[in-house]
Amino acid sequence: MQSVRDTARELMRGYCRVCPVCNGRVCAGEVPGMGGLGTGAAFQANITALDRKKLVMRLVHDVTAPELSLSLLGLDLSLPVLAAPIGGVAFNMGGKRTEEEYIKAIVDGCVRAGTTGCTGDGVPPEILDSGLAAVASAGGMGIPFIKPWEDEELFRKIDKARQSGARIMGMDIDAAGLVTLRKMGRPVSPKPVSALREVIRRADRPFIIKGVMCVEDAELALEAGAQAIVVSNHGGRVLDQTPGGADVLPGIAARMKGHLVILADGGVRSGVDVLKMLALGADAVLIGRPFSVAAVGGLADGVAMYVEKLRTELLQAMVMTGTASVRSVSPDILVDGACAG
Repeated sequence: MQSVRDTARELMRGYCRVCPVCNGRVCAGEVPGMGGLGTGAAFQANITALDRKKLVMRLVHDVTAPELSLSLLGLDLSLPVLAAPIGGVAFNMGGKRTEEEYIKAIVDGCVRAGTTGCTGDGVPPEILDSGLAAVASAGGMGIPFIKPWEDEELFRKIDKARQSGARIMGMDIDAAGLVTLRKMGRPVSPKPVSALREVIRRADRPFIIKGVMCVEDAELALEAGAQAIVVSNHGGRVLDQTPGGADVLPGIAARMKGHLVILADGGVRSGVDVLKMLALGADAVLIGRPFSVAAVGGLADGVAMYVEKLRTELLQAMVMTGTASVRSVSPDILVDGACAG
């Protein structure tokens, strides 16, 4: 992965430093770019919230070959990791890769590694169009996320996403606060339950609401007809001073587990982080910036390499905690919920 990261550092110069630890400290306020909004506190909170969670090492057990595969909204995945929807290569990543090259690398690399990538939306239109083309080329293996536009544009884009053959669709409702869109004069906004219900009806397939950071919004997503949510503060890019995803995930999972598929993102960098999120209540995780680095630096090969790195780390962490399957991760493997002390 080092050569991939070195290439990405050169190609993303001035937009992302590809730091040894991607924690949002040196890129605070760099939006557009890859940083967090304002002080960068929300981005950094994702990292620190997850870092505070520690694992209990358990080795008196018979787990030697943990099961990583799962079925997610009808998709069979080889591990509980998806690439998060990120676009805007020109203004966020430096533009040395085209939008088409970038998202095709995400989708194809994920398919090669036995998982799926999410595609983004935004301004210019090639962000959405390139993603939908990549999904169509991959036989519908990819999840388009549409921004919360005003009705006419929103429904037009939902219809285009349907035509791609995507088996699952979503809305990153947290994009209602994106500075980049506001600067471009494009109307995005929060959505009431009635509007979400119509969007989900129009999509006519399993639908994910991304940007849930409280139990109340999770309950409303369920009321609107969503099959899944993503616990996410949009990588700290839409509202300064929010808590980290790992801090709010347990409360949401306690209320909604069994009613919705619960996905989560925010600060996940390694297979160990993946396991922590599962122990906190997620069914699977989304990862953003590290996938962007892998795609810019190594295209589909870089993406597949990163997934394999995560797989190796996750397997080792599961053996070292006595976790037999990603489908039944106990909160007791976390220090706060187990025999530590």
